[in-house]
Amino acid sequence: MLARTCLALALAAAVALPALADDAKKSPTPKELLAKSTPAEWRTPDPQNLVYMDLPQGRIIIELAQDWTPAHAANIRTLIREHYFDGTQVIRVQDNFVTQWGDADGDDKAKAKSIGTAKETLTPEFTRKGGKPYPFTKLADGDVYAPEVGFSEGFPVARDPKAGEAWIAHCYGTVGVARDTGPETGNGSSLYAIIGQAPRNLDRNLAVAGKVIKGMEILSAYPRGGEPMGFYDKPEQRVTIKSVRLAADVPEAERTPIQVLRTDSKTFAAVVDAKRNRRDAFYTRPAGKIDLCNISVPVRDPSKK
Repeated sequence: MLARTCLALALAAAVALPALADDAKKSPTPKELLAKSTPAEWRTPDPQNLVYMDLPQGRIIIELAQDWTPAHAANIRTLIREHYFDGTQVIRVQDNFVTQWGDADGDDKAKAKSIGTAKETLTPEFTRKGGKPYPFTKLADGDVYAPEVGFSEGFPVARDPKAGEAWIAHCYGTVGVARDTGPETGNGSSLYAIIGQAPRNLDRNLAVAGKVIKGMEILSAYPRGGEPMGFYDKPEQRVTIKSVRLAADVPEAERTPIQVLRTDSKTFAAVVDAKRNRRDAFYTRPAGKIDLCNISVPVRDPSKK
């Protein structure tokens, strides 16, 4: 009797395994989930916070973190509108770290390009304390560097509720404000984008100006510099920036159409879970966990949806 029962259970399991495999193959992918998203789940960035940096290889689009570093965002807008960045260069590409751009002679006061009416120094905006409430979609997986992490309007955010402070994390694509030793020396005239493993030790030590939402494949592909910290040793190795403009100053017909998935949407939550528990014909063993910086916020061209 026992033998017959065991045989029946074994046969049932044998039938169930292909079914489970079929179910795994039918699990929705992030691409399939995004295809079913609703228009209300996508947002169009404010043109005043959208930066177009045109390089010989193409356009980089950066969304400024207006609500997180307002003074730096304002100074960067001034620099852009006074054409400070036009003709400056990509001066440093350090492998697995950052791509940095600005005035190659910025450290030489005799040769440095004028920053016009922009402010020379700014009060540090390394964290956000108090102020108006901000949306926060908490990531349940936890974090090594902060008590809580999640997303706020597309930005990867870490926070310490007890200390009452929050900050944008240095994930891939984060755009930070380069500075000297003094915490007030970062004015936005030199910026960097993270192109490698997230250097979260930089969190709360530099102001984060925004995030690249289009064009990281360009910034991350430049040749690495041969000098210490990835600086180029020959001027001809630097890439010259053609122009930097705010989308608000570009005729609407000439703007690059772009939308960002709302990070408080059901589709975003489903996409995160699909990446956390990826299971298909190839991924037979899901990780069950996901790191804040392993989540890229989807963007799309609304004219091609």
